[in-house]
Amino acid sequence: MPHFADRLYDFLTTFPLPATLPDGVAALSPFREPEVQELLQRFGAKFYADHQPRVAVLGINPGRLGMGRTGVAFTDPAALAEFCGIEHDLPRQRPELSTQFIYQVVAALGGPRAFYQHFYLGSIYPLVLLREGLNYNYYDSPALTKALWGDMQLSLRQQVELLGLRTDVVVSLGKRNGTYLQRLNDELGLFDRIVTLDHPRYLMQYRRRDLATNVARYVEELGSLLEFSNNKL
Repeated sequence: MPHFADRLYDFLTTFPLPATLPDGVAALSPFREPEVQELLQRFGAKFYADHQPRVAVLGINPGRLGMGRTGVAFTDPAALAEFCGIEHDLPRQRPELSTQFIYQVVAALGGPRAFYQHFYLGSIYPLVLLREGLNYNYYDSPALTKALWGDMQLSLRQQVELLGLRTDVVVSLGKRNGTYLQRLNDELGLFDRIVTLDHPRYLMQYRRRDLATNVARYVEELGSLLEFSNNKL
């Protein structure tokens, strides 16, 4: 059976682009670019080369300067090199706020090797969405959400079935994201329980003075999911 890394690579590199989108929105698949594919493969070989069932921690959709460059969710080029030990030639632009928060959580949970053994970082919709050249979210207009709904269902089904994720629980990054994840799960019946956390970007942009407290809350919530898993065994 292929490793988690190989299954993730197949999922991301073959996920279809939408036929049409409203509101001047464009969808891009960075995973069709050779440079991104190489980084994704190197990351997978280092952290996902096993058959471990993982808890999905799902954001909205990838940003163009984070996963859109590196192929790794919530990981900008600087973090990919500094924290994950994967060197590359990508330019080090201004650090992404979400990446900064996530890797504080990762460090508090034992570092990337320990974290990625138990958790899978991904997105409800796996492709980059842009409007007027800027990041856009799948829920930023009702027409866009409607147009992508079938693809979002496909994305969740494939991630659960192809990757072999744990289905007792899933984590939503962002409360609005969690609302849509709940609707999708009501229709698909994939997960037993949804845990919703404030989105890393929101916490970094509007609650930065409480950074230590917010990181500690993430660590507590995610750590409890590992304890729950161990108690079931």
